[in-house]
Amino acid sequence: MNVRTRIIFLDEQGQKFFGEGPCRLLRGVAETGSLHAAAASMDMAYSKALRLLKHAEQTLGFPLTQRSTGGKHGGGSSLTPAGKEWLERYEAYRDACVQANRQLYREFYGEE
Repeated sequence: MNVRTRIIFLDEQGQKFFGEGPCRLLRGVAETGSLHAAAASMDMAYSKALRLLKHAEQTLGFPLTQRSTGGKHGGGSSLTPAGKEWLERYEAYRDACVQANRQLYREFYGEE
């Protein structure tokens, strides 16, 4: 038997706006400096990635990334300070929930 913990955040209408997908997307932006590259690494269309980020940013009320269009040196994306803090808090919260769930599972079922 396998137990999985999933952490998702819902907006006021009950619609998911943040979870593992957007988390991976932001982590990819942080690592590659590109929303396009982060989306491609997840086999996700750039338009979907942009839509996910915009929905999260609108719900949170602050930008998660800053994007620059192409040009002589090309475009790119990076996390804003608030985006970096949100990502770090989400990952820490998610990891703490996973640990707590493992402990509860052991208490209730005696195994992992």
